[in-house]
Amino acid sequence: MKNISNISLSGKRVLIRVDFNVPLDEYFKITDDSRIQAALPTIKKVLADGGKAIIMSHLGRPKNGFEERFSLKHTVKHLSDLLATPVSFSSDCVGENTIADVENMENGDVLVLENLRFYKEEKSGDIGFAKQLANLGDVYVNDAFGTAHRAHASTAIIADYFPDNKYFGLLLSNEISSLEKALDNPERPFTAIIGGAKITGKIDVITSLFDKVDNLIIGGGMAYTFAKAMGGSIGNSLVEDEKVALAKTLITDAKEKGVQLLLPSDSVNADDFNNDADIQSSAITNVQNGFMGLDIGSESIAHFSNAILDSKTIIWNGPMGVFEMKNFANGTKKIGEAICEATKNGAFSLVGGGDSVAAVKQFGFADKVSYISTGGGAMLEYLEGKELPAVVAIQD
Repeated sequence: MKNISNISLSGKRVLIRVDFNVPLDEYFKITDDSRIQAALPTIKKVLADGGKAIIMSHLGRPKNGFEERFSLKHTVKHLSDLLATPVSFSSDCVGENTIADVENMENGDVLVLENLRFYKEEKSGDIGFAKQLANLGDVYVNDAFGTAHRAHASTAIIADYFPDNKYFGLLLSNEISSLEKALDNPERPFTAIIGGAKITGKIDVITSLFDKVDNLIIGGGMAYTFAKAMGGSIGNSLVEDEKVALAKTLITDAKEKGVQLLLPSDSVNADDFNNDADIQSSAITNVQNGFMGLDIGSESIAHFSNAILDSKTIIWNGPMGVFEMKNFANGTKKIGEAICEATKNGAFSLVGGGDSVAAVKQFGFADKVSYISTGGGAMLEYLEGKELPAVVAIQD
């Protein structure tokens, strides 16, 4: 893979597309710096070589130009602390002032550019905007897996201006290698765990996985649509009525393809979406009216855990329940524990998707799985078998 490991960046202006789309509190303090931490090896490689690291990223979803709460200046001090070196900030990402800021850099310097998405041309993939960015660097490095599925100016279009000097960063290279390891030649049995609220958005993933996995575990809110498809009563549980017929089809498709589709058999229910609500357990196909399912039950946990412990390759995307509430976190936690145990026993485990990653960190599992992906949407599209524009742009 064409990454920066084996090249020298000495004296080069290295334009690095990172994913610093980190959460900030009301005082603009970073509440989770995982994405910044993930980019450090690539930035450190540039500095160790004696290059100039020019950092570009997006942050949040600004509507129309500059918004103080989405300024990347809020990441500069923290990045400086992590690198133990001064980090400068450019108040724009293109234009004369930015060009001057880059020209003033010396080897070993780090400069963070302002939020790319303050320009609508970034998301539209504008060629002129991409060229302005490209003019700032001698080498282009993409290390932003979280945006690899977007054909934006800074992730895909810009690579055209570096035909011989475009590379994967160390993070993006690891992301692709880990996904390839899981999907292209998995050690079997291969189990995928798909959770979250809705089938919508994950239909293509589920369908694609039927051609790859031995077991597919379904959890989270989407399980109640499957329960209804099986003729069950699901009370006030989340359901996509328009997807019930599809759920029936997916159940049939799994059988035809020889995939063991594991659906929850029992459910932990509440009479309100609240940690302090009245709680009862039931079969997932027999949720009492007035109650909603918010987690999988002990029988489902045992069944799923057995399949996971027998697996040699595991992919996890999406929680089993509303793990943010203590009383409905058990399913997600126990499935996470099973994945950690399987990993300890030699399985390869890959966790991706915002909620799954948050759960892994919440329960202290981060160092007990094989790989944690930094990109939810990009990971899902890769699992679907889609080409990721930013990856193709480097490979071309």
